[in-house]
Amino acid sequence: MQKLFSLIILVSFISCSTNAQEKKSKKSPYKIVKTATEWRNILSPAQYNVLRESATEKPFFHPYNTNKAEGVYVCAACKTPLYLSKYKFDSGTGWPSFDRAITGNVELDVDYEIGVARTELKCAVCGGHLGHSFEDGPKETTGLRHCINGIALLFIPNSNK
Repeated sequence: MQKLFSLIILVSFISCSTNAQEKKSKKSPYKIVKTATEWRNILSPAQYNVLRESATEKPFFHPYNTNKAEGVYVCAACKTPLYLSKYKFDSGTGWPSFDRAITGNVELDVDYEIGVARTELKCAVCGGHLGHSFEDGPKETTGLRHCINGIALLFIPNSNK
């Protein structure tokens, strides 16, 4: 009888330690994931503040605002192509502006940093903060303005010249 009782207790303890009670780790939706230290090692302090802490650079600060060369703008953190120069326009706001992104490479999110909902734009590969989307872009195209921090981008000029 005592052996049966011991067996029942042992089975109870084993059944309580199943995977059902383990905490499941939350997997990142991004293909490239790094620690804060790893990002700090590859980004400048200003890039880190914008891309990883969602800061905003000063308007009319970055030379990409007035860049008119043909090429592609990529994420400064992971080099994912984000915007083609042919979709860039002068919005007069002081930040590089585009009426559309390369399909699938920019993620839309919502942020409430200033107390109201805004459409935040992030790199879909590494999650880096790029800027925000507004509905005051060129009416003859998409009507959207992707207002992007120049420091979140790198520009690769077309090489066919």
